[in-house]
Amino acid sequence: MVLEGMHCAACALTIEDALRRVPGVSDVDVSAATRRARVVWNPVQVLPSQWMEAVRKAGYRPIPALDALAREERRRENRRALWRWLVAGFCMMQVMMYAWPAYQAMPGDLSFEMEQLLRWASWVISLPVVLFACGPFFSSALRDLRQRSVSMDLPVALGMLITFVVSMLGTFDPTGPFGREVYYDSLTMFVFFLLTGRWLELRLRDRTAGALEAVMNRLPDSVERRMAAGGFERVATRRLQLGDVVRVLPGEAFPADGCVLSGATQADEALLTGESKPVAKRPGSTVTAGSYNLRSTVEVTVQALGAQTRFGQIVALMESASLQKPRLAQLADRVARPFLAGVLLAAALAVVWWWPTDPSHALMVAVAVLVVTCPCALSLATPVAMLTAAGTLARKGVLVRNLQALEALATVDTVVFDKTGTLTRDRLAVVDARVAPGAGLTPEQALNLAAMLARHSLHPVSRALVAAAETLPRLDASWRLDAVEELAGAGLQAQATWEGHGQVLLRLGSAAHARVPADEGAQQQVVLSLEQAGQVSELARFDLSEELRPETPAVVQQLRAAGISVELLSGDHGLAVQRVAGLTGIQAARGGCSPQDKLQHLQALQAQGHKVAMVGDGLNDGPVLTGADASLTFGKSVALAQSRSDIVVLGDNLALVSQTVLVARRTMHIVRQNLWWAAGYNAVGVPLAIAGYMPAWLAGLGMALSSLLVVLNAARLTRTGGRGVASAAVATSGQEAMGVA
Repeated sequence: MVLEGMHCAACALTIEDALRRVPGVSDVDVSAATRRARVVWNPVQVLPSQWMEAVRKAGYRPIPALDALAREERRRENRRALWRWLVAGFCMMQVMMYAWPAYQAMPGDLSFEMEQLLRWASWVISLPVVLFACGPFFSSALRDLRQRSVSMDLPVALGMLITFVVSMLGTFDPTGPFGREVYYDSLTMFVFFLLTGRWLELRLRDRTAGALEAVMNRLPDSVERRMAAGGFERVATRRLQLGDVVRVLPGEAFPADGCVLSGATQADEALLTGESKPVAKRPGSTVTAGSYNLRSTVEVTVQALGAQTRFGQIVALMESASLQKPRLAQLADRVARPFLAGVLLAAALAVVWWWPTDPSHALMVAVAVLVVTCPCALSLATPVAMLTAAGTLARKGVLVRNLQALEALATVDTVVFDKTGTLTRDRLAVVDARVAPGAGLTPEQALNLAAMLARHSLHPVSRALVAAAETLPRLDASWRLDAVEELAGAGLQAQATWEGHGQVLLRLGSAAHARVPADEGAQQQVVLSLEQAGQVSELARFDLSEELRPETPAVVQQLRAAGISVELLSGDHGLAVQRVAGLTGIQAARGGCSPQDKLQHLQALQAQGHKVAMVGDGLNDGPVLTGADASLTFGKSVALAQSRSDIVVLGDNLALVSQTVLVARRTMHIVRQNLWWAAGYNAVGVPLAIAGYMPAWLAGLGMALSSLLVVLNAARLTRTGGRGVASAAVATSGQEAMGVA
């Protein structure tokens, strides 16, 4: 869900605390950077309306995510922010016009009556600023007081209120202790600066970190659906059902997975499949939700909706990533509340120190302390940069499932590749089928039998066998498979019934898995064997060829140039592995590795102090992907919902792997810059404010600029291109839930 009214890390903590106090809520993640929340609850104990009411009582408004209402609310919020900024700017200019004579006049130039008239005029002009433009700050502060918590708006609202009250007392009682000077100009200026910063920050976050949301909101709000009586009516996309026929116009996104009934067009599927070129769609072709219709109107039968579509899986991964808090962001969240408490204490001490000298000046020093120390930049430093990087990568076809992986990936010094489907294309071809003497099968029958087993697997070798048998007539009823099991890193085995021979055990995979002698001269081979009554006999061997990805040598070289060691681990035959290693320039290569062997080798590297990233096809590398410091897989190879990797590459381009590593390094470089800036700004600003050398308007300007600088620095990641990333990185290298919202 999207949360209206939150602005900072302390707001996120307040909402998390409110939700965790609700019985039945088991897990909560709230992101201050995206203003989104993920709630896991038990529907037996609590209803969504109950925990949403807890959010409202905490002072925030929950809105369902991925809904047109959320987008419309964001637009309204942007318009309100713009109006507040305009009102503050206009009033600031008027107040400065009234304050100018007091600044320029020599003693005796202004009469008492004229000075009072200017003060009263400034007070009247300041009222819209206090009553309207400052509204978000005051409402947030009141919410904090009711909840007995502290957010970043509380010290700012206190500063605004103190400035206005001190100035008003000076206006109403010019001979009193606060009558020497009024600060309407400082008030309107620092409100204008703060609102300028917030408005620009809001726009920038929508364009940078908001790129994630832009991807997630690709589905149309409505679509034309065929009525029972014929003709089409426009309905909300969420009202579609399986079997509906929809008409998709050129320029619209397909609302669901389906099959083209009539019409021919081209579709842009770059985000979903990594295919950068438009894909032709004719009657009978499948289309995917979230892809764009480019050329002409088509009618489509709906076959999958919502979370069942590939787009739904992508959205689920991206939404999960946007709600995660990297380690550095978690540290900033833990520091936020104690830091704010310290800010209030420092302001109180400043008042005590300066009060004997000048009460009015003492209160304005406190205002400067309250405003200048607001840790907005600190709370934004990490999440904005990481979400911007994730949005940039998403536009390239790389999904970051775990934001923490970007931090881990930036520190890796070793990348381990799988071979088949990773360094080589996932398309293999059967070049020869040799039947063992006495097997009682023809080569065509042997290939058909192997394909019967292979249809139960998504491995590239299995797909090659199935493809080779497509044009052959299917086996007769003399063979029947009773149970098929895939053994990770080895192959397939099945209990089968062979007419005239009874129950047998078929094995398809490596020679070791088939329990027959290996062919030392073969580079890429799969064996089909049969076991009956403890006796193993070979049925056939199939030789395969594989194609090296053309970009692989350049990717290996690019990683080496960045100071990263590259290794190759594969379950294939040693000769095939060495051939690929020689073609790609990888020196450390091992073949015949089981998933356990790969995991042990990775753990050995980690024991030596190395940070290791694993790149595989995700089909049989689950343990090693989980054990790596960071892991990447190709989304074409495995269902996204089942992927165990931190990062999923949707396309078929290995260069995206090296670009992701380099973007991660660049991201952490920017995060460190942001954190140093935020810390340095506070280290300089706080002493100046306490010493009385920083007026309130300058404190407001400093606070706004610090937050803007953090967001602008993160926005540089949106302009990161392939070559630019490489050069920059080389230079810096020296739940299973019962309910989810």
